Amino acid sequence: MIQNIIKGINGYSGALALISRLKLWKYFFIPIIISIITAAIIGVTAYGLSDNIGQFIAKIWFWDWGKQTFTTISTIIGGIIIIAIGLILYKHIIMALSAPFMSPVSEKIETHITGIVKHNHRKTSFQEQLWRGIRINIRNLGRELLITIPILLLKFIPVVNIFSTALLIMVQSYYAGFGNMDYTLERHLNYKDSVKFIRQNRGLAIGNGLVFILCLFIPFIGVILVLPLSVTAGTLTTVKKLKTSNQTLM
Repeated sequence: MIQNIIKGINGYSGALALISRLKLWKYFFIPIIISIITAAIIGVTAYGLSDNIGQFIAKIWFWDWGKQTFTTISTIIGGIIIIAIGLILYKHIIMALSAPFMSPVSEKIETHITGIVKHNHRKTSFQEQLWRGIRINIRNLGRELLITIPILLLKFIPVVNIFSTALLIMVQSYYAGFGNMDYTLERHLNYKDSVKFIRQNRGLAIGNGLVFILCLFIPFIGVILVLPLSVTAGTLTTVKKLKTSNQTLM
């Protein structure tokens, strides 16, 4: 697992240079616009709701002693909850809506890596790519929320809340990497087999998604570069894995 996480992270090495070399920046224009708009909407909403959630949580403390301390802690936890859910919604929205634009990018990178111009790929249309992106991300959104909500509840338990933060980042990273890798898998595997492939290569997905999540904490620039970098890295990692697995590239 650790080795695969490192491989997923290493996929980002030279990603920017490869994008420039293959002249792929034009393909990212619309996805970047989608990313900026989505981030702005979620950011403004999160800012407005964090205090409200904190105050709502604080109501469960009925005693006067320690009320102010608990309210402060609740506000912090409310902020964490909003950030976590905001990140979940952000990544699934942009990944779903960007699918038809990212698939051609992934294919060009794959052609560059393999040198094979005419692949025996599954043929899909713009609408089919969009539908698959929506389907994959709705599935992942539901599963991620089911896992994330119990983890967020652990924030109320001292000491345990430290480990819950690490677990939360791992979950977020896994599903982010899932989406980035699926832009390549879409051409080679059907829906069911793609899910199976990601499960068998969780480390690769986590490694790719970890950098994705960290990029979002870089003000403004992170929102712009997160898709180009993560999709390129995800393609490099996935193509290499496909070549060494039973799903050989043709």
